[in-house]
Amino acid sequence: MRNPFKHSGTLDAPVAVEYGNEHGVKNIEKAVEAGHPPVVDVTHPVDSDSEKFSADAQDGVKKMQATTTVWSKNHLITAYVLMWIITFIDALQQGTTGVLTPYVTSSFYEHSLTAYTGIMANIIGGVLKLPLAKVLDIFGRPQGFALTTFFLVLGLIMMAACDGVQTYSAAQIFYWVGYNGMSYTLGIFTSDTSSLRNRGFMFAFVSSPYIITVWCTGPLATAFLEGPGWRWCYGAFSIITLVVCLPLWALFQYNYRKAVKSGIIVPVKSNRTFSESVKYYSVEFDVVGLFLLMGGLVFFLLPFSLYSYQDGLWKSPLVVSFLIIGGLLLIGFTLYEKYVAPKTFIPFELLMDRTVMGACILSGIVFVSWYIWNSYFSSFIQVVNGLNVTQTSYIINIYSIGSCFFSLIVGLLIRWTGRFKWLALFFGAPVTMLGVGLLIHFRQPDVNVGYIVMCQIFIAFSGGTIVICEQIAALAATDHQHIAVVLAIEGMFTAIGGGIGGSIAAAVWTGVFPERLYRYMPAENQADVPAIYASLVTQLSYPKGTAARAAIEHAYGDAQRYMCIGATCILTLMFPAILVWRDIRVKEFKQVKGVVA
Repeated sequence: MRNPFKHSGTLDAPVAVEYGNEHGVKNIEKAVEAGHPPVVDVTHPVDSDSEKFSADAQDGVKKMQATTTVWSKNHLITAYVLMWIITFIDALQQGTTGVLTPYVTSSFYEHSLTAYTGIMANIIGGVLKLPLAKVLDIFGRPQGFALTTFFLVLGLIMMAACDGVQTYSAAQIFYWVGYNGMSYTLGIFTSDTSSLRNRGFMFAFVSSPYIITVWCTGPLATAFLEGPGWRWCYGAFSIITLVVCLPLWALFQYNYRKAVKSGIIVPVKSNRTFSESVKYYSVEFDVVGLFLLMGGLVFFLLPFSLYSYQDGLWKSPLVVSFLIIGGLLLIGFTLYEKYVAPKTFIPFELLMDRTVMGACILSGIVFVSWYIWNSYFSSFIQVVNGLNVTQTSYIINIYSIGSCFFSLIVGLLIRWTGRFKWLALFFGAPVTMLGVGLLIHFRQPDVNVGYIVMCQIFIAFSGGTIVICEQIAALAATDHQHIAVVLAIEGMFTAIGGGIGGSIAAAVWTGVFPERLYRYMPAENQADVPAIYASLVTQLSYPKGTAARAAIEHAYGDAQRYMCIGATCILTLMFPAILVWRDIRVKEFKQVKGVVA
C-alpha cells in the first residue's frame, strides 16, 4: 500500500508545520516555495488532513495512523508475530492457572468461593476498558499496552504471594484489569493494522495459539501441583509475561519516534498546570461516572454469591444493604450521566446504533450463559467423571482450541463473502443453544464423558463464529476514530455478563450443593459435609464407588442441572440481538490508513 507521506522525486525530509499561528503560515509558504510538502501536526489538523488522518480523531488514533505510514511490511509482520507470541504465553498461563484455581481456594478451605473470586475482577476489568480506551485514544496505543502489562504482572505476583481467598480475589482484580486490558489492546492493534475485510481472519490468527496451548496446560498444571506448587506457577508467568511483552511495546515506540523524526507528528505540550491536568483528565475519564457504575455493579452482584454465608440468607442486613446500595449507585450513575456529566462515560450516540447495541447485547448474553455453566465445570469433571488434572484441562480447553480453529474458517468466509450476519444467525446462535441445552441431560453422574466432549465441540465451533461476527458487526458500524471505544463498550458488556453469570452460578451452587449433600450423604458421613463443601481435595479423597462419593456426585449433578437450564434459557435472547444488525458488506470497506494487513 502506498505511503501517503512518501512523495516521488528527490525531495529532502518534509518540513514539520504547526498550524494555527503566524510562524506556521510562514513555514507553509516557505515549504511550498522550496517544493517541500508540509506535514500536518496531529494536534492542529487542517482541511487536507482527511487524507492523512481520520477526521476529528484524537491524538492517540493519529499517532497510530502516522506509525502505520512509516513502518515497513517487515515491521507489520513482526508486530503480528509478537502479538501471536504474547497471546501464546497468555493462553498458556490462562489454561494452567484456570485448572489451579479450585486448588487455590481449596488450600484456604473455601472451594465454594471459586466463582466468587472472579466476579468483582470481571466487572471492574470490563468496565475499566472504557477509560483504557481513553488512554489509547488520548495518550497512544503503546502507553495503554504498557499500563495493562503492569497490572497483569502485578496481579500474578500478588496471586503468587496471597495468604487467603480475600488477597487472592484482590489479586484477581489487578490481574483481570491487566489481562482484559492487554487482550483488548491487542485487539485494537489488530484493528489499527488490518483492513475490515481481513480483520476477522487477523483476529483469529492472533488468537490461534490456543490451538497449541490446549495440549500443554494440563501437564504444566500437574507439574506445578506435584512439584514446586501452584504459587510458583503464578511467579514464573509474571516474569515470562513481562519479557515477551517488552519487544512489541518497543516496536511501536520505535516507529512512533520514527514518525516524529520524519515530521509527520509534531508533539505539542499542553502547558497545563498539575491541578489543571487533574481537572482535565477527571472530566475526560468521567471519574465520577466510572466510580458509580463499578460500585453499583459490584454491590448489586456480590450478594448472589455471599447470601448463603449470612444468618437469615436473603433477609440478612448485609445482603439487603448491598442490594440497596448497588441499586442506588446504578440509579445515580444513570442520572449523573444524563444530567450532570460534562463528558459521558458511555458514548450513548454509539449505543443508539442498532448494530453496535445488538453486538454488545449478544456478547453480554453469551458470557452470562458461559459463566453460569462453566464456573464449576473443572471441579465437576474431576469429581463426577473421575479425570485427573491433565485430562480435565483437555476437556476444559476444547472450547479454546475449537473456537480458535473455527474462527480462522469464519474469518476466511467473511473475507470471501464480505458478509457476517448470516453466519451468526444461522450457525453461531442455534448451535450454541444446542450444545448448552444438551448439557442439561449429559452433565450428570454415570453419563459417558464423551457426550460432554461432543457438547463442548458444538459450543466451541459456534462460539468461535459468534465472537468474530459480533466484533466485526460492532467495528463495521463505526469509523477508525471510534474503534477503541466500540470494542471497549463490547468488552464492558462481556464483563458485566460474566459478572452476572458468575453471580448466578455462585448463587445456585451455594443454594443447591450443600443442601443436596446433606440430603444424599450417608448418616456416618453427615458430620463431614462442611469439609466436603469447602474443599475439592476433600471431595476427591473419597474413592469412586463409595456411598459418600456417590452422594457428592449426585449433589454435583443436581446443581449442574439447574445451572445448565439457566444458561440455556438466557441464550434465547441471542436471536433478536442478531436480527437487529444491519447486513453490512465489508468486502470493499476502507477504514484504516497506512501499511496494513
